[in-house]
Amino acid sequence: MKYKKNLFALSLTTLLTACNSGSDDTKMGKFNLAVSDNPADAKVVNISFKQVVLKNYKGAISFDVSEDGGLKNVDLIKVQGSEMEVLVSGQSIPVGEYQMCIYMEKNEDPNNETSSYVKTMNGSIAGLTTNSKGSCGGVGAEDSNTGRLFINKKFTIAAGSNNFVAEFDLLKIMQGPKGNKDYWTLKPTGIELINLSDVGSISGEISINTSIDCRENAGHAVYLYPSDTSLANMSDFRGNVVAPAIAPIASARANAINDDITQGYNYEFGFVVAGSYSLGYTCTAQNDDPELANEENFFIHSAREPIDVTAENPTTVATF
Repeated sequence: MKYKKNLFALSLTTLLTACNSGSDDTKMGKFNLAVSDNPADAKVVNISFKQVVLKNYKGAISFDVSEDGGLKNVDLIKVQGSEMEVLVSGQSIPVGEYQMCIYMEKNEDPNNETSSYVKTMNGSIAGLTTNSKGSCGGVGAEDSNTGRLFINKKFTIAAGSNNFVAEFDLLKIMQGPKGNKDYWTLKPTGIELINLSDVGSISGEISINTSIDCRENAGHAVYLYPSDTSLANMSDFRGNVVAPAIAPIASARANAINDDITQGYNYEFGFVVAGSYSLGYTCTAQNDDPELANEENFFIHSAREPIDVTAENPTTVATF
Protein backbone atom coordinates (compact mmCIF):
# COMPACT_ATOMS: atom_id res chain seq x y z
CA MET A 1 0.00 0.00 0.00
CA LYS A 2 1.38 3.41 -0.99
CA TYR A 3 1.39 6.35 1.41
CA LYS A 4 1.29 9.98 0.31
CA LYS A 5 1.44 13.06 2.48
CA ASN A 6 -1.77 15.13 2.38
CA LEU A 7 -3.91 12.19 1.15
CA PHE A 8 -5.96 9.41 2.82
CA ALA A 9 -7.99 6.25 1.85
CA LEU A 10 -11.34 4.52 1.24
CA SER A 11 -13.73 1.75 2.36
CA LEU A 12 -17.22 0.20 2.79
CA THR A 13 -16.70 -0.80 6.33
CA THR A 14 -13.68 0.77 7.87
CA LEU A 15 -11.50 -0.12 10.81
CA LEU A 16 -9.40 2.63 12.39
CA THR A 17 -6.81 2.06 15.08
CA ALA A 18 -4.72 4.72 16.79
CA CYS A 19 -2.17 4.53 19.59
CA ASN A 20 0.14 6.92 21.43
CA SER A 21 3.49 7.34 19.71
CA GLY A 22 5.14 8.63 22.89
CA SER A 23 5.95 12.03 21.42
CA ASP A 24 5.25 15.04 23.62
CA ASP A 25 5.00 17.48 20.68
CA THR A 26 2.98 15.65 18.03
CA LYS A 27 1.02 12.63 19.16
CA MET A 28 0.51 10.05 16.45
CA GLY A 29 -1.99 7.24 16.03
CA LYS A 30 -1.99 4.02 14.05
CA PHE A 31 -4.64 3.93 11.34
CA ASN A 32 -6.15 0.68 10.05
CA LEU A 33 -9.05 0.46 7.61
CA ALA A 34 -11.24 -2.54 6.77
CA VAL A 35 -14.57 -3.03 4.98
CA SER A 36 -17.77 -4.87 5.94
CA ASP A 37 -21.38 -4.87 4.78
CA ASN A 38 -25.07 -5.41 5.33
CA PRO A 39 -25.72 -6.85 1.87
CA ALA A 40 -28.37 -6.19 -0.73
CA ASP A 41 -30.27 -8.87 -2.62
CA ALA A 42 -27.42 -9.79 -4.97
CA LYS A 43 -24.84 -12.52 -5.54
CA VAL A 44 -21.92 -10.12 -5.99
CA VAL A 45 -21.44 -6.45 -5.10
CA ASN A 46 -17.83 -5.77 -6.08
CA ILE A 47 -16.29 -2.37 -5.42
CA SER A 48 -12.90 -1.44 -6.85
CA PHE A 49 -11.33 0.77 -4.20
CA LYS A 50 -8.66 3.30 -5.15
CA GLN A 51 -7.96 5.66 -2.28
CA VAL A 52 -9.01 6.74 1.22
CA VAL A 53 -8.65 10.35 2.36
CA LEU A 54 -8.91 11.76 5.87
CA LYS A 55 -9.23 15.53 6.18
CA ASN A 56 -9.40 18.20 8.86
CA TYR A 57 -8.61 21.90 9.19
CA LYS A 58 -4.88 21.17 8.91
CA GLY A 59 -5.15 19.46 5.54
CA ALA A 60 -5.59 15.92 4.28
CA ILE A 61 -3.83 12.56 4.39
CA SER A 62 -4.23 9.97 1.63
CA PHE A 63 -3.63 6.23 1.32
CA ASP A 64 -3.48 4.46 -2.01
CA VAL A 65 -5.20 1.12 -1.31
CA SER A 66 -4.30 -0.60 -4.58
CA GLU A 67 -2.50 -3.94 -4.33
CA ASP A 68 -0.19 -5.83 -6.67
CA GLY A 69 -0.41 -3.03 -9.20
CA GLY A 70 -4.22 -3.14 -9.40
CA LEU A 71 -7.21 -1.77 -7.55
CA LYS A 72 -8.42 -3.30 -4.29
CA ASN A 73 -11.47 -5.35 -5.29
CA VAL A 74 -13.83 -6.29 -2.46
CA ASP A 75 -17.00 -8.33 -2.92
CA LEU A 76 -19.17 -7.02 -0.10
CA ILE A 77 -21.37 -10.10 -0.13
CA LYS A 78 -18.36 -12.04 1.18
CA VAL A 79 -17.89 -9.72 4.18
CA GLN A 80 -21.30 -9.90 5.84
CA GLY A 81 -22.00 -9.47 9.53
CA SER A 82 -18.82 -9.17 11.56
CA GLU A 83 -16.56 -10.14 8.64
CA MET A 84 -14.22 -7.39 7.38
CA GLU A 85 -11.71 -6.78 4.61
CA VAL A 86 -8.68 -4.66 5.57
CA LEU A 87 -7.83 -1.72 3.31
CA VAL A 88 -5.35 0.24 5.42
CA SER A 89 -3.19 -1.17 8.21
CA GLY A 90 -0.78 0.32 10.74
CA GLN A 91 -0.44 3.83 9.30
CA SER A 92 0.61 6.58 11.75
CA ILE A 93 -1.42 9.80 11.67
CA PRO A 94 -1.65 12.78 14.04
CA VAL A 95 -4.38 12.60 16.66
CA GLY A 96 -7.33 14.92 16.09
CA GLU A 97 -10.77 15.22 14.52
CA TYR A 98 -11.28 14.01 10.94
CA GLN A 99 -13.77 13.40 8.16
CA MET A 100 -13.37 10.63 5.59
CA CYS A 101 -13.72 10.28 1.82
CA ILE A 102 -13.51 6.96 -0.02
CA TYR A 103 -12.71 6.74 -3.73
CA MET A 104 -13.86 3.94 -6.00
CA GLU A 105 -13.60 3.20 -9.69
CA LYS A 106 -16.92 3.87 -11.43
CA ASN A 107 -18.11 1.41 -14.05
CA GLU A 108 -21.15 1.61 -16.33
CA ASP A 109 -20.08 -1.26 -18.60
CA PRO A 110 -22.28 -4.37 -18.11
CA ASN A 111 -19.52 -6.64 -19.46
CA ASN A 112 -16.67 -5.49 -17.20
CA GLU A 113 -16.09 -7.75 -14.18
CA THR A 114 -12.61 -6.33 -13.52
CA SER A 115 -14.05 -3.09 -12.10
CA SER A 116 -16.99 -2.23 -9.81
CA TYR A 117 -20.02 -4.32 -10.72
CA VAL A 118 -23.13 -6.13 -9.45
CA LYS A 119 -24.27 -9.67 -10.22
CA THR A 120 -27.92 -10.22 -9.34
CA MET A 121 -29.55 -13.45 -8.18
CA ASN A 122 -30.54 -14.34 -11.75
CA GLY A 123 -26.92 -14.08 -12.87
CA SER A 124 -27.16 -10.83 -14.84
CA ILE A 125 -24.19 -8.45 -14.57
CA ALA A 126 -24.30 -4.65 -14.53
CA GLY A 127 -21.84 -1.88 -13.77
CA LEU A 128 -21.69 -0.07 -10.41
CA THR A 129 -21.08 3.66 -10.05
CA THR A 130 -21.74 6.68 -7.82
CA ASN A 131 -22.81 10.18 -8.81
CA SER A 132 -20.38 12.07 -6.56
CA LYS A 133 -16.89 13.16 -7.56
CA GLY A 134 -14.30 15.74 -6.59
CA SER A 135 -11.61 16.31 -3.99
CA CYS A 136 -11.57 15.83 -0.24
CA GLY A 137 -9.68 18.65 1.45
CA GLY A 138 -8.00 19.44 -1.86
CA VAL A 139 -6.99 15.82 -2.36
CA GLY A 140 -8.61 13.05 -4.37
CA ALA A 141 -8.30 10.89 -7.44
CA GLU A 142 -8.73 13.04 -10.52
CA ASP A 143 -9.50 10.36 -13.12
CA SER A 144 -12.87 10.72 -14.85
CA ASN A 145 -13.82 7.17 -13.85
CA THR A 146 -13.32 7.89 -10.11
CA GLY A 147 -16.29 8.30 -7.77
CA ARG A 148 -16.30 9.73 -4.25
CA LEU A 149 -18.09 8.29 -1.21
CA PHE A 150 -17.91 10.27 2.01
CA ILE A 151 -18.75 10.30 5.71
CA ASN A 152 -19.95 13.72 6.87
CA LYS A 153 -19.92 12.80 10.55
CA LYS A 154 -16.66 13.83 12.23
CA PHE A 155 -14.71 11.28 14.26
CA THR A 156 -11.73 11.54 16.59
CA ILE A 157 -8.39 9.76 16.50
CA ALA A 158 -7.15 9.92 20.12
CA ALA A 159 -4.02 8.79 21.90
CA GLY A 160 -4.40 5.10 22.60
CA SER A 161 -6.45 2.58 20.65
CA ASN A 162 -9.19 3.88 18.32
CA ASN A 163 -11.11 1.26 16.36
CA PHE A 164 -13.88 2.14 13.94
CA VAL A 165 -15.87 0.34 11.29
CA ALA A 166 -17.48 2.08 8.33
CA GLU A 167 -20.43 0.02 7.21
CA PHE A 168 -22.40 0.21 3.96
CA ASP A 169 -26.01 -0.87 4.28
CA LEU A 170 -26.56 -1.79 0.63
CA LEU A 171 -30.33 -2.21 0.96
CA LYS A 172 -30.43 1.45 1.91
CA ILE A 173 -27.92 2.97 -0.49
CA MET A 174 -28.01 0.87 -3.67
CA GLN A 175 -30.26 1.90 -6.55
CA GLY A 176 -30.96 -0.53 -9.37
CA PRO A 177 -30.99 0.27 -13.10
CA LYS A 178 -33.71 2.74 -14.05
CA GLY A 179 -34.86 4.26 -17.34
CA ASN A 180 -32.05 4.25 -19.88
CA LYS A 181 -29.44 3.51 -17.19
CA ASP A 182 -28.49 -0.17 -17.20
CA TYR A 183 -26.09 0.09 -14.22
CA TRP A 184 -26.40 0.23 -10.41
CA THR A 185 -25.69 3.35 -8.36
CA LEU A 186 -24.36 3.80 -4.82
CA LYS A 187 -25.58 6.83 -2.89
CA PRO A 188 -22.40 8.70 -1.85
CA THR A 189 -23.42 9.36 1.79
CA GLY A 190 -24.72 5.98 2.94
CA ILE A 191 -21.77 4.89 5.06
CA GLU A 192 -22.05 4.67 8.85
CA LEU A 193 -18.88 5.03 10.91
CA ILE A 194 -19.01 3.11 14.20
CA ASN A 195 -16.59 3.15 17.12
CA LEU A 196 -15.83 -0.51 17.85
CA SER A 197 -15.19 0.15 21.52
CA ASP A 198 -18.91 0.90 21.94
CA VAL A 199 -20.46 -1.89 19.88
CA GLY A 200 -21.76 -5.42 20.10
CA SER A 201 -23.52 -7.62 17.58
CA ILE A 202 -26.95 -9.19 17.07
CA SER A 203 -27.45 -12.58 15.46
CA GLY A 204 -30.05 -15.30 15.34
CA GLU A 205 -32.25 -17.53 13.23
CA ILE A 206 -35.60 -17.36 11.48
CA SER A 207 -37.42 -20.67 11.80
CA ILE A 208 -38.72 -22.43 8.72
CA ASN A 209 -42.28 -22.06 10.09
CA THR A 210 -41.90 -18.30 10.44
CA SER A 211 -40.59 -17.99 6.89
CA ILE A 212 -43.44 -20.12 5.54
CA ASP A 213 -46.01 -18.01 7.41
CA CYS A 214 -44.66 -14.95 5.59
CA ARG A 215 -46.59 -14.60 2.31
CA GLU A 216 -43.59 -14.08 0.04
CA ASN A 217 -40.53 -16.30 -0.31
CA ALA A 218 -37.84 -14.11 -1.79
CA GLY A 219 -36.28 -11.23 0.15
CA HIS A 220 -35.66 -12.63 3.62
CA ALA A 221 -34.08 -9.97 5.86
CA VAL A 222 -34.09 -8.57 9.38
CA TYR A 223 -34.43 -4.83 9.98
CA LEU A 224 -33.03 -2.94 12.99
CA TYR A 225 -35.18 -0.19 14.53
CA PRO A 226 -34.94 2.20 17.49
CA SER A 227 -36.12 0.93 20.85
CA ASP A 228 -39.88 0.52 21.43
CA THR A 229 -40.79 0.44 17.73
CA SER A 230 -44.00 -1.59 17.39
CA LEU A 231 -44.62 -4.00 14.52
CA ALA A 232 -47.33 -1.72 13.10
CA ASN A 233 -44.92 1.23 12.91
CA MET A 234 -41.94 -0.55 11.31
CA SER A 235 -41.35 1.13 7.95
CA ASP A 236 -38.99 0.57 5.01
CA PHE A 237 -36.04 2.65 3.77
CA ARG A 238 -38.10 5.27 1.90
CA GLY A 239 -36.78 8.82 1.96
CA ASN A 240 -39.61 10.49 3.90
CA VAL A 241 -41.18 8.46 6.69
CA VAL A 242 -44.31 10.04 8.19
CA ALA A 243 -45.12 9.45 11.89
CA PRO A 244 -46.11 7.20 13.50
CA ALA A 245 -44.10 5.07 11.04
CA ILE A 246 -40.43 4.68 11.98
CA ALA A 247 -37.58 4.17 9.52
CA PRO A 248 -35.07 1.34 10.06
CA ILE A 249 -31.52 2.00 11.22
CA ALA A 250 -30.00 -0.88 9.27
CA SER A 251 -30.82 -4.24 7.70
CA ALA A 252 -29.19 -7.66 7.42
CA ARG A 253 -29.82 -10.32 4.83
CA ALA A 254 -31.16 -13.64 6.13
CA ASN A 255 -29.21 -16.50 4.56
CA ALA A 256 -30.52 -20.03 4.19
CA ILE A 257 -29.06 -22.50 6.71
CA ASN A 258 -27.37 -25.24 4.71
CA ASP A 259 -27.23 -28.34 6.91
CA ASP A 260 -29.23 -31.52 7.41
CA ILE A 261 -30.36 -30.69 10.95
CA THR A 262 -31.65 -27.12 10.97
CA GLN A 263 -33.97 -25.53 8.44
CA GLY A 264 -34.62 -21.84 8.15
CA TYR A 265 -32.42 -18.76 7.87
CA ASN A 266 -29.77 -16.97 9.91
CA TYR A 267 -28.73 -13.33 10.06
CA GLU A 268 -26.16 -11.10 11.75
CA PHE A 269 -25.69 -7.41 12.46
CA GLY A 270 -21.95 -7.31 12.98
CA PHE A 271 -21.48 -3.79 14.38
CA VAL A 272 -24.29 -2.33 16.50
CA VAL A 273 -23.74 0.62 18.84
CA ALA A 274 -24.56 -0.32 22.46
CA GLY A 275 -28.19 0.41 23.30
CA SER A 276 -31.73 -0.96 23.14
CA TYR A 277 -33.39 -1.81 19.81
CA SER A 278 -36.32 -3.50 18.10
CA LEU A 279 -36.04 -6.05 15.27
CA GLY A 280 -38.40 -6.81 12.41
CA TYR A 281 -38.35 -9.81 10.04
CA THR A 282 -39.56 -9.53 6.44
CA CYS A 283 -39.69 -11.74 3.37
CA THR A 284 -40.29 -8.76 1.05
CA ALA A 285 -36.93 -6.96 1.25
CA GLN A 286 -36.59 -7.26 -2.53
CA ASN A 287 -39.42 -4.70 -2.79
CA ASP A 288 -37.76 -2.13 -0.53
CA ASP A 289 -36.75 0.66 -2.91
CA PRO A 290 -35.33 3.60 -0.90
CA GLU A 291 -36.55 6.00 -3.58
CA LEU A 292 -40.20 4.94 -3.28
CA ALA A 293 -42.94 4.42 -0.71
CA ASN A 294 -43.48 0.66 -0.78
CA GLU A 295 -46.56 0.16 1.39
CA GLU A 296 -48.29 -2.22 -1.03
CA ASN A 297 -45.30 -4.48 -1.69
CA PHE A 298 -43.34 -4.34 1.56
CA PHE A 299 -44.26 -5.38 5.08
CA ILE A 300 -42.62 -6.51 8.33
CA HIS A 301 -43.97 -9.95 9.22
CA SER A 302 -42.90 -10.27 12.87
CA ALA A 303 -41.04 -8.27 15.51
CA ARG A 304 -38.80 -8.77 18.53
CA GLU A 305 -38.10 -6.22 21.29
CA PRO A 306 -36.48 -5.10 23.43
CA ILE A 307 -33.08 -6.18 22.07
CA ASP A 308 -30.30 -4.95 24.36
CA VAL A 309 -26.77 -4.62 22.99
CA THR A 310 -23.73 -4.02 25.19
CA ALA A 311 -20.01 -3.88 24.44
CA GLU A 312 -19.37 -6.15 27.44
CA ASN A 313 -21.60 -8.90 25.99
CA PRO A 314 -20.33 -9.11 22.41
CA THR A 315 -23.29 -11.00 20.87
CA THR A 316 -27.01 -10.67 21.55
CA VAL A 317 -29.09 -13.57 20.20
CA ALA A 318 -32.63 -12.96 18.91
CA THR A 319 -34.68 -15.57 17.04
CA PHE A 320 -37.93 -15.40 15.07
